[in-house]
Amino acid sequence: MNEILNLILSLIAGFLLGAVFFGGLWWTVQKGLSSRRRPAFWFLGSLLIRTSIAISGFYFASDGHWERLLICMFGFFVMRQVVVRLTRLPEEDQNQLTKEASNAT
Repeated sequence: MNEILNLILSLIAGFLLGAVFFGGLWWTVQKGLSSRRRPAFWFLGSLLIRTSIAISGFYFASDGHWERLLICMFGFFVMRQVVVRLTRLPEEDQNQLTKEASNAT
């Protein structure tokens, strides 16, 4: 019973890590694209912070057990899909971007 609880907590930790990592990536792209001064600072700083948080979270959530690490990574990648769906552009905006890209070539 205790091991199942640990696996559930690892899954929740993976969800949280994924939300922080990929939500932070979305936020960084928004800030970096609108930044007139030093957009590279936003991207590099965010990369270092998000990666440090994710690696530290994996380390502490796994506690030396590969099963917990695997479950935590599963939750991390599930949250990737969730964040991608939540931050997707509306369909009409995607069509407009496609038209603009085809005109550029």
